Amino acid sequence: MEQEEKSLNFIEQIVEKDLAEGKNDGRIQTRFPPEPNGYLHIGHVKAICLDFGIAEKYNGVCNLRFDDTNPAKEETEYVETIERDIRWLGFKWGQIFYASDYFQQLYDLAIRFIKEGKAYVDEQTAEQIAEQKGTPTEPGVASPYRNRPIEENLRLFEAMQRGKIEESKMVLRAKIDMANPNMHFRDPIMYRIITSHPHHRTGRKWNVYPMYDFAHGQSDYFEGVTHSICTLEFEVHRPLYDYFIDQFSGPNFCGLSPYGPDYRPKQREFNRLNITYTVMSKRKMLQLVKEGLVAGWDDPRMPTVCGLRRRGYTPSAIRTFMDRIGYTKVEGMIDQGLLEHTIREDLKETAPRVCAIFDPVKLVITNYEGQGETIIAENIDGHEELGTREMKFGRELFIERGDFLEEADNKFFRLSPGGREVRLKSSYIIQATGCEKDAEGNITTVYATYDPDSKSGTEGGNRKTKATINWVECNSALDAEVRLYDRLFACENPSAEEGDFRDLLNPDSLIVKTIKVEGSLRNELHAPIIKDGIEQENHYQLLKQGYFVVDPDTTTEHLVLNRTCSLKDNYLK
Repeated sequence: MEQEEKSLNFIEQIVEKDLAEGKNDGRIQTRFPPEPNGYLHIGHVKAICLDFGIAEKYNGVCNLRFDDTNPAKEETEYVETIERDIRWLGFKWGQIFYASDYFQQLYDLAIRFIKEGKAYVDEQTAEQIAEQKGTPTEPGVASPYRNRPIEENLRLFEAMQRGKIEESKMVLRAKIDMANPNMHFRDPIMYRIITSHPHHRTGRKWNVYPMYDFAHGQSDYFEGVTHSICTLEFEVHRPLYDYFIDQFSGPNFCGLSPYGPDYRPKQREFNRLNITYTVMSKRKMLQLVKEGLVAGWDDPRMPTVCGLRRRGYTPSAIRTFMDRIGYTKVEGMIDQGLLEHTIREDLKETAPRVCAIFDPVKLVITNYEGQGETIIAENIDGHEELGTREMKFGRELFIERGDFLEEADNKFFRLSPGGREVRLKSSYIIQATGCEKDAEGNITTVYATYDPDSKSGTEGGNRKTKATINWVECNSALDAEVRLYDRLFACENPSAEEGDFRDLLNPDSLIVKTIKVEGSLRNELHAPIIKDGIEQENHYQLLKQGYFVVDPDTTTEHLVLNRTCSLKDNYLK
């Protein structure tokens, strides 16, 4: 039992303490509240795993709530992609809510604040308001509109909502304390005017929209959230979160919530995810997409969920990664090598092996007289339960150019004339006899003989050789486009470097080649399999090359494979 306690992260410890004390009648409710203004990235996944994971572990519920309070940046497209990404990760929400569900309630609360002298309409510019905020050690300066009459504030706020006031001309501010050491308490903005863009759900019904600090805590309260889990940058917002709830919760206003007068949500914060060789800023990601520096939000070099998925990362690997890095109150930088190590571990046990030749040269087996045959190879060596595949074998094969040397020393164990035996993967033992070159001296054809009694899996196939090489049969081989992805940035922490972050991009983050793959991959040239509305990815290990996934650009005539990661794992070193 003691060992289990030590394994709990600090959020889980808080939850277990609350359960032990009988808080919220033993009810656990969390929420994941993304703003639908872009695509989810791996930083969001850390929050997703915690929000949904807490609910799963303690028999609670996690709702999905879209923080749609800024129509200028939000679209239904983003709502749909967020839902799809969460489903792909393997999580299920209880209900879907929107901050816009509460626009009327929030507006009514703002009216109450005005009537109680706790809010006022300010006509200053954003720059003037910022200048008057002061510093953490110096008090701010009160707005000249801070003490305008309640009736006038009501009239102006209602005019703002009716669309009678131009955008950016007025805001509604909470009247709190311009000398508070917490800058967020210095009369924060509660509402601003947005008339230039219709809302993706409510259209033109509203002309004023609540700010995050005013909408978030109240939305939690309306829904019955017990544990409102945020990243550390919101820790300084927590007192304001509590302040707004204090103004309407409790015995006097318990009618707003079905959970009783003693109920109130509690906000807790954890460290954000920062990973080497990438950027986690949505603004910078948007620049990369808009300027064509990447192929889109789902470019496999991007840290977005759809990008990771297209790169070949699996939900299980991503969730394992989150478990390994854990949740603390200390910000840090995670080595991208750990993420690569995790997916490599996952695919090592699940990805079928296939032969692929990246730099092909023809091999002719001069004493092979048959019309060809079928070789049965295990999908993963030593794992018969994972099935087998058929490989065509014949007189003419493709092998890697680097697997043959016309003149080799005794440290080279692959093909070279002189009687050295080499096994062709899952098939026969051969010996090179010579080669043919073009006018420039480049080898065009390698010649060899084979031992017909050395076939793998037969009684004579147990003879050992010092090298095994990959091959594909020429007539059945399939051309494939491979996209060799590497880290997007050439430096470890591009966000910390001075200058333009775009100058730090890795020029070799994508290399495209055409290769030869064994004919068994011809099965990929068909319509994708759809399960629960999600297209299923097929992963492979291209022997001696790395782990790859079939890209959605694949057609019935053209196979495209994305490299997920190399075979070599430097992380543990």
